[in-house]
Amino acid sequence: MLELALHLIRPIVRHPDAVAINVIEGEDATILETVVHPDDLALFHDEDDRVLRAVRTILSAAAGRKQATLELVESEPAEA
Repeated sequence: MLELALHLIRPIVRHPDAVAINVIEGEDATILETVVHPDDLALFHDEDDRVLRAVRTILSAAAGRKQATLELVESEPAEA
């Protein structure tokens, strides 16, 4: 699931090296806590959140009977 999420998300963002995913496995669900660069959040929150919904749909379909949820988290800006 982690590899698929990275494969879907990294080509979309402008800062692919800033993408980090923390996988939280539950008995009935998997949560993919995804950290992206602050500049990349808008790419997922386009008109009607289409990109975010599409990625979530693909991950959910790949999860089969287990529920998969993608949560976006903004990364902390790097200190200069």
